[in-house]
Amino acid sequence: MKLFAVFGNPIKHSKSPIIHKLFAKQTGILQNYIKINVPINFFSKSIRNFFQNGGLGANITIPFKKEAYKICDILTSRAKYSGVVNTIKITSSKKILGDNTDGIGLLKDLKNLNFITTKSNILLLGAGGAAQGVIYSLIHFGCNITIVNRTYQHAKDIVRYFKNIKKINYLKIEDLSYHSINNINYDIIINATSSSMKKKIPNIPSSIIKPNIFCYDLFYNKGNTPFLKWCVEHGVKNVSDGTGMLIEQAAYSFYLWHGIIPNTKKIIRKYI
Repeated sequence: MKLFAVFGNPIKHSKSPIIHKLFAKQTGILQNYIKINVPINFFSKSIRNFFQNGGLGANITIPFKKEAYKICDILTSRAKYSGVVNTIKITSSKKILGDNTDGIGLLKDLKNLNFITTKSNILLLGAGGAAQGVIYSLIHFGCNITIVNRTYQHAKDIVRYFKNIKKINYLKIEDLSYHSINNINYDIIINATSSSMKKKIPNIPSSIIKPNIFCYDLFYNKGNTPFLKWCVEHGVKNVSDGTGMLIEQAAYSFYLWHGIIPNTKKIIRKYI
């Protein structure tokens, strides 16, 4: 049976094996999809060992997406422009092909939710691999993005990576209050930090929250994440966690491996 896996740390919470099992059942493709918890600093060794022992493809999650980019022999255009990889497959010539399905998965879910337009002004919280992986698809769609991060230099580094693109800029967290005073409004706030995983809330001022804003958390769990609970408490009516994104990006991974796009609507209805 064909072997696939998701690599991350932590990985216990991941729903990917369940989703890929449902995809396999829906399409009639036989595959075994497992979770692999990778010790920090052992990602490259772990995934090469996986492929040497018959693995054909893998999803990569926190905190290894930038490292996954570095080990690839070939990159899709999405991966190349993003600078991070969340999906890998072994080609017929035994090369490691890297793709990024996070951005297109997020964009599709935001469209499904009617959260986004080509003119959306997005505040992106975080400057790690999760944030970097979704930027290309959002700016390619037409959105404007402002990045804020606890470490200001990391936000600057991401903007520098996407050089010559005028639709992306950075801001100090403490300057968000001035933005709200000057009536600079955001249409969507996306939490791409690991705060919800740690049961914490990003350090942003409540003054930027408006009732008609859309708030989205890339993390997912049962019920609203800590960030989304905080948003609702401050009057936000439309919130969503990353379950829909997880399913949509998984479908593009499945397509990379098998050449078939599963029906995601049926799976999303099962979970949401």
